[in-house]
Amino acid sequence: MQAISPLRWGELQDFLAVAQTGQLARASRLLGVDASTIGRRIRRLEDRVGHHLFDQTREGQTLTEAGERLLVHVEEMQRAAQSIEQAPTSGAALSGLLRVSVAEGFGAWFVARHLRSFCEAYPNIVVELVASNGFLNPSKRETDIAILLARPGSGPVVSRKLSDYTLRLYASNDYLAGAPPIATVDDLLGHQLIGYVPDLLYAPELRYLGEIDPRLVPTVRSSSINAQFGLVAAHAGVGVLPSFIGETDNNLSIVLPQHQITRSFWVVTHEDTRQLKRVAVFHEWLADIVARHRQSLVG
Repeated sequence: MQAISPLRWGELQDFLAVAQTGQLARASRLLGVDASTIGRRIRRLEDRVGHHLFDQTREGQTLTEAGERLLVHVEEMQRAAQSIEQAPTSGAALSGLLRVSVAEGFGAWFVARHLRSFCEAYPNIVVELVASNGFLNPSKRETDIAILLARPGSGPVVSRKLSDYTLRLYASNDYLAGAPPIATVDDLLGHQLIGYVPDLLYAPELRYLGEIDPRLVPTVRSSSINAQFGLVAAHAGVGVLPSFIGETDNNLSIVLPQHQITRSFWVVTHEDTRQLKRVAVFHEWLADIVARHRQSLVG
């Protein structure tokens, strides 16, 4: 029986670069290695592990299920290697400005609610949390870190999936008590629906109601998810909210729980600045916070 050759750290680093950048060409620029060479190394790695690690798409390389599993272990190895290479640095020794661009809802209802622990650990880092409708562009260095609703298709950036999150239909208990019952999507057509202003959508991932049923059109509209939450909480109608927002209010109930929408958050940094210590420690902190509070994201 032929022995399986051991995995090589260089091949795993190539795999990590492709997984984080999403394209062989970007990984090539990041590592300073020819893209065809990286491609050959990835194929050798796939032979060694016995699994296909990437699917080829129009945008580039997307991790398969086996690739996602391997990535978890390789990232752990990378963190261990970095801790050996770098001299110990206390949180107080790190300083500078860190700008983080994030969607309004996730910024206000998740990141801001946990940010105190980061500020206490790194008191000399000035954090600018830009939580708004729209995002600053990491490829143009408008921000150090961007938490986006989709993986960028181009640009000199490194991206990593942060987490999935779930959205559901919500209405206040007072609204439901005084309105016709809702047992099917057809029943929703007789209710006031709350949603985004169609021509002010800053990302196609925000088209929620139409994904549940194309006939569902919001009649009360706002460009702000926080305002939509306020409308739902004030008994104005039924709206789609992320679980990490909707489930913070005990006066709200899930409507048609069989209908839910799944989206993802992606952490994106410029490939030239991702190794900056203040960027790296925030990325690690955010990943840890999300891992510990994942249930609030998926509902």
